[in-house]
Amino acid sequence: MSEVTAGPMPRMARPNFRTTALIIASAMFMEQLDATILATALPTMANSFDVSPAHMSIALTSYLLSLAVLIPASGKIADRYGARSVFSIAIAVFMLGSILCAWAPTLPVLVAARLLQGAGGAMMVPVGRLVLLRTVDKSDLVSAMGWLLVPALIGPILGPPVGGFIVTFLDWRWIFYINIPIGLLGLVLTQIFIPNMKEDKREPFDMKGFVLSGISLACLLFGFEMTSRGSAGEAPLAIALLVIGVVSGAIYVVHARKPRDFAPILDLSLMRVRTFRISLVAGSLSRITQGAQPFLLPLMMQIGFGMSAVESGLLTFATACGSMLMKAAAKPILKRFGFRTTLIWNSVFSSMLYAACALFRPDWPHWAIFAVLLVCGFSMSLQFTAYNTVCYDDIPPTRTSSANSFYTTFQQLMLSFGICAGALALTGSKLVLGHEHATLTDFSMAFLFVTAISLLASPVNAKLPYNAGASMSGHRNRHEAEQPT
Repeated sequence: MSEVTAGPMPRMARPNFRTTALIIASAMFMEQLDATILATALPTMANSFDVSPAHMSIALTSYLLSLAVLIPASGKIADRYGARSVFSIAIAVFMLGSILCAWAPTLPVLVAARLLQGAGGAMMVPVGRLVLLRTVDKSDLVSAMGWLLVPALIGPILGPPVGGFIVTFLDWRWIFYINIPIGLLGLVLTQIFIPNMKEDKREPFDMKGFVLSGISLACLLFGFEMTSRGSAGEAPLAIALLVIGVVSGAIYVVHARKPRDFAPILDLSLMRVRTFRISLVAGSLSRITQGAQPFLLPLMMQIGFGMSAVESGLLTFATACGSMLMKAAAKPILKRFGFRTTLIWNSVFSSMLYAACALFRPDWPHWAIFAVLLVCGFSMSLQFTAYNTVCYDDIPPTRTSSANSFYTTFQQLMLSFGICAGALALTGSKLVLGHEHATLTDFSMAFLFVTAISLLASPVNAKLPYNAGASMSGHRNRHEAEQPT
């Protein structure tokens, strides 16, 4: 169990989980607002840098790459130096990266600044969530996740219309400046309310594993990102990066399986925990689709429909509105149907809603598009609330830090792959159909491609025990005697 620096923290001295969740959510708000505004502004930024809009996917991927590489170390660093210290430094680094993004004169400079932003983001949300996991009982975890995500969902709600307003009436660089006041508020609240929780026992840091996993994740992501551009000249480098990524990943697996006195940076033994493994695998499939949607949708509306950034932003924020509406319904739904049933059928339902985006056309009434995206956001948010909660059902307190780092790493990795998958599908459709520029048909094919991936999550969810997460949801049924293995 994590303790404050001065010694054990009495249970009554723990911070109220709602207060802690809202503070952590301020960091998530800043991160999500930045991401959704940027997705809306990509076409305008592409014109500013004189590159193709499809090439701007690297501005999203580079940030998520930095997250995927550094998140594995977040738990170990927080255990050693204290949650409050690491969380505060992470916010400061994110703010510095935001300033450098605003000053970027070229796309390569923007990518470098986004990597720095990602370094801050890699510590902000995982460390904050770790604090929440260590200060709340399992029976309150669904509600705690809801409190954590509600303020953070304001970011996606405000992001598209604010992004559209900024790129239409101001300069896109203001996208990054607005992070500064939010970050300053987060720093102040962190110092007041979040304890500097540390582990009493300090394990050696797995530097070899950190390097191997970092090389593997970085090479795989950049290899897939370059492949998604469809450039023949970049194909040899992309293939080389993919090969290096696979080889270094295989070496890491061998390294992680060796007996040692301390846990590896990514503890593969966690995959033996049934609920954790299923949530990770099924959630990864769903997140590929979720990662592709905010990349494809604004591009389709602005390039395919001819909408302005403001118009597309006002429509796409319907997804975040649906997510917000879901938070009040999550606990009753999970209590009534349980995690297993909810995840099985909602996987199919949410995938079909994303597939409906392939049918969008300029002559569709705006209210109809808004309605589809509203329900889509509701359904997918329910899915991820369930995944993010049930994955910790059978994790003992001593392994919470390792599980949080492992799960969050793959969460961000799959969102990055989603962007790459969407860009790759869009480029592939253009090449197959012989289109010089992306058409509505190409966008439809891309949406159907990524939707097919998320459909695979449903049979994986069927392997969950019938009573999975019952201690969190309060669900009981005729199969409650069955125990998870």
